[in-house]
Amino acid sequence: MGHWLDRNIVEPGKLPLLLALTAFVLTFLITRVVTRLIRAGKGPFGNVSTGGVHIHHVVPGVVLTVVGGFGAVTSGRHGFVAGLCAVVFGMGAGLVLDEFALILHLDDVYWTEEGRKSVEVVVLTAALVGLMLAGFSPFGVNDVTQEEAQDRGGVISSVVVNFLFAMVVLFKGKTRMAIFSVIVPLVGLIGVIRLARPGSPWARRFYRSRPHARARATLRAYHRDKRWSGPRRRFQDLIGGKPDPTPSLERR
Repeated sequence: MGHWLDRNIVEPGKLPLLLALTAFVLTFLITRVVTRLIRAGKGPFGNVSTGGVHIHHVVPGVVLTVVGGFGAVTSGRHGFVAGLCAVVFGMGAGLVLDEFALILHLDDVYWTEEGRKSVEVVVLTAALVGLMLAGFSPFGVNDVTQEEAQDRGGVISSVVVNFLFAMVVLFKGKTRMAIFSVIVPLVGLIGVIRLARPGSPWARRFYRSRPHARARATLRAYHRDKRWSGPRRRFQDLIGGKPDPTPSLERR
């Protein structure tokens, strides 16, 4: 294990990335445990307020992210300071993205259905950083040979092609797949081949006069959503806690 860590993490200079990812995940999990205890009225924790203003944890998160980010830029990829800055940055990013939905909606939607976006963004971020830690690079630049790397045209072509794949997938309404295709180009190729989501710009443009393709896309999206929406919601509830019931559900 130690030999693998030295060869694949320490020597390539990825130790700060590993430390940042670990701090990011742990900070998010600990924050969710604390907020759920506060919500349930258990434990010694409570909301922080000053002058009648509730201080959301995104505020210290922004401070830690700025300090860790600028520190990492000036410290390089090796040494104690680089590792410390990576940990600080990861902690800040965990606090900020835990309230991503609040930033997006400019409202305290932490325990609402809209608040699920925070959990989804955190999981997505952790997965992408994990892929980069495993050796994947954006737009597949790491897949080029040494000879191709010396040829700027080859590298540029690879980046442009993979970028176009990601844009087509995004145009087809597959946001998560488009994001992952930036790191894993094969995902983009699969997304390009598959049918677009109904209501996406691609479907409105190319399925308008193709009722059969439009019907297939709608049916496939229905079965996919029906299959995965339940497990995805249960996973989000397990990590982030169940959102508050809506007024309509309470009346029922």
